[in-house]
Amino acid sequence: MKTLVTGGAGFIGSHLVDRLLADGGQVTVVDNFDPYYPAEVKRANLAAASRSPRFRLVEADIRDAEAVDRLVRELAPDAIVHLAARAGVRPSIEQPALYAQVNVTGTVNLLEAACRIEPRPRFVYASSSSVYGDRDSAPFREDDRVDHPVSPYAASKKACELMAHAFHHLHGLPATGLRFFTAYGPRNRPDLAIAKFADLIERGEPVPMFGDGSTRRDYTYVGDIVDGVVAAVERCRGYHLYNLGNSDPIDLRSMIAAIGEALGQEPIIDRRPEQPGDVRQTFADVSRAEAELGYRPRTPFAEGLRRYVEWRRSAT
Repeated sequence: MKTLVTGGAGFIGSHLVDRLLADGGQVTVVDNFDPYYPAEVKRANLAAASRSPRFRLVEADIRDAEAVDRLVRELAPDAIVHLAARAGVRPSIEQPALYAQVNVTGTVNLLEAACRIEPRPRFVYASSSSVYGDRDSAPFREDDRVDHPVSPYAASKKACELMAHAFHHLHGLPATGLRFFTAYGPRNRPDLAIAKFADLIERGEPVPMFGDGSTRRDYTYVGDIVDGVVAAVERCRGYHLYNLGNSDPIDLRSMIAAIGEALGQEPIIDRRPEQPGDVRQTFADVSRAEAELGYRPRTPFAEGLRRYVEWRRSAT
């Protein structure tokens, strides 16, 4: 299978690329090495993949419609896995236009390109648990009403879901959206909480805890998410949305304590006010993904942290 992976040098993307190559596929990665975090980190993510003759890296920006169209026509992929995006809730509050340009316009460029070739490729794209907004009721189900985003990032991801549905309806493009729930593990993005907190704990510096520590997230090990992505590509027909989470939320206090335990150091807590754009909880109901994709997250949080710390220490 020929697969085009956008954002393939990133955290989740590079793990997916490794899996697809291990399964014997041909993989083309598109990444613009955006300075949101250091390019050398992303290039290191692709170190193993770059040794394969079935791997190709194209440096391009998904906002460049001509470059996207040219590549899709040239490659004629069997599947497009679209993971490229501007990530992060808090930065999106400061740069909403940039998030709309990258996340929405970039996605539309890929959808248009996919619909210009025959046969239509399978189109699997990353959405986010953030589309569910700030809610008391849990777990979150794909059929829940999701029209109250609390950040531009969340709004951009919901817009991508709507665009994908429109292209499926109008052009018959098989499209599957995956709502990721707080991925973590080896190669963790350096801006994400687990990596940032681990840095602070190892340096003996205070860890900021926003609010009372009761907010909770459905931390999902990256290998489990990749299992779900691969299954979604294999079964991409029609139009579907799936939660890919762990169904076991961890509160902020417990998360900080668990990182300290995995590192063998006691965290110093710096209590701070809640931040705008934060939600009280994320909690995935994965019953649809289990029934239709065979998705079953297998990695407990403590084990995932152990693997992350092991990778972290081997990488330094």
